[in-house]
Amino acid sequence: MTMTVGAPPAHHTPADLASGFLTAGVIGASLTAFIGGCMVESAPMIAMGLVVPALYGLLFFLATLPRRASEAAVAPRTALAMIESREAVRGETTDVPVRFELSVVPDDAPAFRVEMWQDVNRVELSEYRSGGTVVVEYPPDRPWKTRILRRPTPQWEERAAVAQVDSVPGPTMRSETPDSSFSGFLNLFGLLLGVAAVLLMFRADLFDVESSEGDNGASPKPSVSSSSSSTTIVTSVTGTVAIGPGRSMLDESELRRAVASLTQPADKRHALTVVVQDRLLTIVFPPAGAKVSGFDPRSLPYDRVADLVEEARTTLNVDSPRTWQLNANSVTGPLTLRVVVTGYGGTGTLEADGKGEVLRRNGS
Repeated sequence: MTMTVGAPPAHHTPADLASGFLTAGVIGASLTAFIGGCMVESAPMIAMGLVVPALYGLLFFLATLPRRASEAAVAPRTALAMIESREAVRGETTDVPVRFELSVVPDDAPAFRVEMWQDVNRVELSEYRSGGTVVVEYPPDRPWKTRILRRPTPQWEERAAVAQVDSVPGPTMRSETPDSSFSGFLNLFGLLLGVAAVLLMFRADLFDVESSEGDNGASPKPSVSSSSSSTTIVTSVTGTVAIGPGRSMLDESELRRAVASLTQPADKRHALTVVVQDRLLTIVFPPAGAKVSGFDPRSLPYDRVADLVEEARTTLNVDSPRTWQLNANSVTGPLTLRVVVTGYGGTGTLEADGKGEVLRRNGS
């Protein structure tokens, strides 16, 4: 059999970058509006924080409906594949994420080599050994979305039991990764633009309240400190730490130091929300006199944050994950951590408790 290797697809477009930019802007605007509205008891701001993401979600659903309908109309193709290699990732649940590299040999199409991730039950993990033959399914127009069939039909199961599939030479097919620095900057710019738009639109409601509290001596003036490696801004209701290039909040003790710089030992204020990005930390504090308990940001499970982000990037079936964001809050109950990963085709969310134990996943 002649085996022709398909080239890796180039399916990232300016439309994907624009979608990420708009999504980040909506997240920044709606989160700022909702939290700000709760703090100053502004019904229009609270309504905006709830309506904007719902409206954006509806428009996004309608805009992508034709594409998703056309993709659903394409019947998946079934084929035999040989497992070139596999690598299981340590997990806390029964199903563990496994990275497979497969040589896929369809009956009536060119063969190709593909790298993919799939959750596998711990008990069944021994069935997927290197060199073994499995039955896979994939959309003909998107072969990088290949999935291993756990329960193939009896006919395909018999074929896999006796077939000998040869290794496919050549490059491994996978989703191409764009310039992460540019896309990350674009998403961050969209997030900040959304925050700035809300602050400008409701500046009278927000800053008049803070000014009146400052006149009564209840709220300190914003303080700004900077160094060659980081910038810290503290106001009456927010604290922000931005670190310089070459560093990440996932680096050892980096997040702990950033939180400590915003919560001095004498500071007993709790936080409403903590938002962590690769090089940015934001803490939202309740205003003076607000009857909101919040949580101590120093109680975050620092040693689990990097593992949670890595697990979200590798187990949520998000194509080419580009950006991540961790949100910690306890507004409606116990402390909850949510890691949101954005990539091509959508987003995925991993939710954990206050100790960093994974509760649930929601892939794209």
